[in-house]
Amino acid sequence: MRTTRKTVTFLKTFKFIGTEGPQPPGDYEIVTDEELIYSMSFAVWHRVGTSIRFPALGKPSAQQQWVTINPDDLDAALMADHPSTD
Repeated sequence: MRTTRKTVTFLKTFKFIGTEGPQPPGDYEIVTDEELIYSMSFAVWHRVGTSIRFPALGKPSAQQQWVTINPDDLDAALMADHPSTD
């Protein structure tokens, strides 16, 4: 198993299907877990989960929340937030 972390920046408010309410612009940590699969001639990494860390908004005593998301939804949200200027 391996875990990769990256930070993405949203310039505008965004929302993922199945999450509570819109999230404010800002930097968000993304964590992707992958497992190693061996085939007949080589090994490949297979993604088994992607999560985003949401801050605890408006609740000083609340803790941050990790939410499992679809990586395709993340890509679409980032594309919508950062439209190509080509």
